[in-house]
Amino acid sequence: MPDIKCNVTECHYNERILCNAPMIQVDRNGVNKASNSPQTKCDTFKLKS
Repeated sequence: MPDIKCNVTECHYNERILCNAPMIQVDRNGVNKASNSPQTKCDTFKLKS
């Protein structure tokens, strides 16, 4: 898998600003058809404990 930069340091999968999740799920963020980045979201996010 390519390196995926992630600035969400509160995420369990964030390891030194890189996503270390085994799989990444991205979905639309409250719209039927996304046309820009703010209309998407990372569903893989898991809060660090």
